[in-house]
Amino acid sequence: MSHEYDKVEVPEEGQQITVDDNDELDVPENPIIPIIHGDGIGTDVGPAAQKVLEAAAEATGRSISWMRIYAGQSARDKYDENLPDDTVEAIKEFNVAIKGPLTTPVGAGFRSLNVALRQKLDMYANVRPTYHIDGVPSPVKNPEKMDMITFRENTEDVYAGIEWEAGTDEVQQVKEFVEDEMGQDDVMHDGPIGIGIKPITEFGTKRLVREAIDYAIENDRPSVTLVHKGNIMKFTEGAFRDWGYEVAEDEYDETITEDELWEEYDGEVPEDKIVVKDRIADNMLQQLLTRTDEYDVIATMNLNGDYMSDAAGAQIGGLGIAPGANFGTARCLAEPVHGSAPKYAGQDKVNPTAMILSGRIMLEYMGWKDAGELVRDAVEETISSGNVTYDLERQIEGGTKLATSEFADKVVENIEKLS
Repeated sequence: MSHEYDKVEVPEEGQQITVDDNDELDVPENPIIPIIHGDGIGTDVGPAAQKVLEAAAEATGRSISWMRIYAGQSARDKYDENLPDDTVEAIKEFNVAIKGPLTTPVGAGFRSLNVALRQKLDMYANVRPTYHIDGVPSPVKNPEKMDMITFRENTEDVYAGIEWEAGTDEVQQVKEFVEDEMGQDDVMHDGPIGIGIKPITEFGTKRLVREAIDYAIENDRPSVTLVHKGNIMKFTEGAFRDWGYEVAEDEYDETITEDELWEEYDGEVPEDKIVVKDRIADNMLQQLLTRTDEYDVIATMNLNGDYMSDAAGAQIGGLGIAPGANFGTARCLAEPVHGSAPKYAGQDKVNPTAMILSGRIMLEYMGWKDAGELVRDAVEETISSGNVTYDLERQIEGGTKLATSEFADKVVENIEKLS
């Protein structure tokens, strides 16, 4: 090990996931995987997900050696800080990890612990699959039409946090520079003003789009859609679109544009091709509802991706179901989309499905697709049979209300039946 851990126990059994010279993971049959249970309801959903993922590994002839690491409240209790070096170094060293939701306390020194982890680990793609689980109530008529995955750039855009507060010397300097040096005085009105900068780089765009296209190729997805507001923000979001098309054209033989699809193939996608297309962000939010099944893999910027993935999640039953993960170069940190909901902490009550299905992304990232499918199928078998936590039980007729831990036990039972 390259890092000497202060207050973390490294399992004696299990082996490290390593990375080869081509940035490919070498995953043993008994990997060591760091896990952060998380704050609030993380203390409930973390152990539940751990139990289910362990069962899926064992059902496919493997095992997981869990390595507890800490962030948020658990780290403050153990280290007297929110994000200790042990935690960051463990994820760097072991390459694949999973975490529950984290709450960023006031005055913590971070805008967000979740964002801080992504930035420290250069997790540049926030990945959110959205698909319907049979039995989950939905506000739309045909939720099964939703089956897409959003690749959301994680390091740039307005989420980079480059902004200045109204009334400060710094914002006045920026204002004067924009007015005097750049000649943009028509938008700088008198009175208090806050200013933010929205960086979009060729480097950040291309590695994100590359990740999305690679995923589409590896998973037989027919299209990748670049979502942007380039009709208005021509040099940031418009550049994202242009650079995205450049990646597809310059680096992949498997891709064609939407224009090529109609001009050369009469609208019929060849079996060996992936269509790369683009949509304006506001129109795309509408098309998620009206043309749901036309979209497969989405590549977009940080803020657009936040809006879109939440809107898509609503169509399949809400954030309690929605999984997520962060990808870097040969690195994965799985995490559910939902927050820490502290008022429900420790009540063994909430729905652990989002964290369990986030674990499915992690398993698939490791190349354990059979184990990942087993997790999904067992979750669906559990929910569709009416064995659900309180949030779903109150929306369906004849359901059986289970505690968080009971739901996990039922999923494990179904894994054993299905394997």
